[in-house]
Amino acid sequence: MVDDRRNGPPPFDRPFENEDTKQRVYGAVLHARESMTAAEIADKADCSEESARTHLSFYVDLGIVIHHEGRPARYERNDDYFRWRRVNELALNNSVDELQTRVSELTDQIEAYRDEYDADSPSEIDVLEFGPERIDDIYVDLGDWATAIEERRLHERARRKSVSSTASSHS
Repeated sequence: MVDDRRNGPPPFDRPFENEDTKQRVYGAVLHARESMTAAEIADKADCSEESARTHLSFYVDLGIVIHHEGRPARYERNDDYFRWRRVNELALNNSVDELQTRVSELTDQIEAYRDEYDADSPSEIDVLEFGPERIDDIYVDLGDWATAIEERRLHERARRKSVSSTASSHS
């Protein structure tokens, strides 16, 4: 009989238990919604505070984590790093035409939401103006709309990066 637990997701309360300490610290920072102390990260990563500090220092040097001075010092995920990384991956894995096509598709999706809700952005929508039976659907739409805006921004940056690198390679 196969043990199904090995094939399923890790337990919710310990999602990194099979990872090494460096990966657990990375995961703790990656999943944090706000800055945390080294002790809080160590607790989430199930390691010593000293070990967490060592790995956090490494991630700070790479630009993945931002270090905030203070007593105690705090650490947070560097969202700019992850956006930069996503743009580079998109530029590397897609042609200029593919990126342009995706920008156009996302633009169409954004325009459809603007038309449907008669607003320029999801932040302008008051979900309480809709009946209670629609609130969940409205929240889904607003999340998808915001995601489409961010994805379009990233794809457009990747497209411009690809165009400029193509132009400079032909010079």
